[in-house]
Amino acid sequence: MRSNLSVLLTLWLWLIPTFCAANDGFGGLSATGLQFGKSDSVRMVREDLLLSPQKVQVRSLFRNDGPETVAGEVIFPLPPISLAELSFAGFSLGEDALRADNPVHFTAQINGMPIPVRTDRIAVIEPPFDQRHSAAGRYDTPGREVTDLLREHGLPLSLDIEAVTAQLAALPGSARQRLLAAGLIELNQGAPPTPQWSIILRYHWPQRFPPGRDMVIEHSYDPAPPGGIFIWPARDADLAAYQQELVRDYCIDAATRKGIVKRLHPPGRGEMAGTGMALYLDYVLTTANTWKGPIGTFHLTIDKGKPDSILSLCIDGLRKTGPTRFELETTNFTPTRDLRLLFVSPLGQ
Repeated sequence: MRSNLSVLLTLWLWLIPTFCAANDGFGGLSATGLQFGKSDSVRMVREDLLLSPQKVQVRSLFRNDGPETVAGEVIFPLPPISLAELSFAGFSLGEDALRADNPVHFTAQINGMPIPVRTDRIAVIEPPFDQRHSAAGRYDTPGREVTDLLREHGLPLSLDIEAVTAQLAALPGSARQRLLAAGLIELNQGAPPTPQWSIILRYHWPQRFPPGRDMVIEHSYDPAPPGGIFIWPARDADLAAYQQELVRDYCIDAATRKGIVKRLHPPGRGEMAGTGMALYLDYVLTTANTWKGPIGTFHLTIDKGKPDSILSLCIDGLRKTGPTRFELETTNFTPTRDLRLLFVSPLGQ
C-alpha cells in the first residue's frame, strides 16, 4: 500500500504541468512596488517591506523636497497573466479569485485612511518565453497591446478561461481567422480556440505630494507566487544542471543546502526522499529608483510561514529574528537588483 505522501506526489504530477527542468509546478505572479514615473522632488524617506508567501505589506514614507506640489498617478501593476497558460496549467490563484475584479485583494491607505483604488485591464501578446529575461522585464516591456482588437470582437478582458473560450468558440469563422492572423488565438482540430493573449491588471489612484509634507502610503495584497514539486539530492556532487542554477539564482549556500537535505532526506523517507515543495517569490525592488535619490531607511522583513521551511535569497545582512522571521535594515539604500526568494518545505507540510 502506497503512503499518503506518495499518493500526494502522484496527484501533483498528474494535475500540474512542467515547471522547469525536472520539476513540476504551477504558475503565479511576481510582485513589485508602486510606480509613479520619475520624480526629481519626491523621495522615499523610509520603506518597510514585509514579504511572505501569503501576504505582501508595504509602508512607505514620502517627502516632497521641492517648492511645488507634485501630482500624478500612483500605479500598482500585476505582471501579465497568460490565458494560454491558464488553459492548460495550474495557477496559484484559484478559479474564484481569477473571476474576481480584485484577484489579489489589493488595498491601499494614505496617512492611515483607506482610499478608493481604481482598476483597469489591458491585453497584450507577450514576447516568447525565452525572451522574458527577468521579472522586471515583464513590467517594463510586457508585449504588444491588443486590447482594442479584443473589444472590437466583443471579447472580455477576463481571466475566466472557460468563459473566454466559450465566447471565442461562438465567434463567426471570419472573426476567428482575423484573430488567428493577429496571433491572438491558436486553432487545433477538434478543440475550441485557445487564447494566446495575457491580461495585465493595474491598480491606480491620483496622488498629490504637497511641498515639505510627509505622506505615508501603505498597500497590501496576496502575492500568489508560483511553485511546485522540488527535488534535491543528498549530495552536492549529484546536483543536476537546473539545481545548480537554483544555487546560483537564489544563493543557496552550503549551510542552506545542508538544511534542505535535512528537511527532505529524513530517516525512513524511502521513495519520497529528496522531494518537497517550493515557492518562488520575486519582488521587483528596483522600481524604488524612480523616486528621488536612495531610500533613506529600508527595512525588510521576510516571514517564511512555516518553521520547518527553508528560505534562500541573494542579500547581505539578513538576520533571523524569530522562528519564521528574518529582518534587515539599511540606510541610503539604492536597489541594484530585485529580490528572488525561494521557500522550500517537506511534502505534506
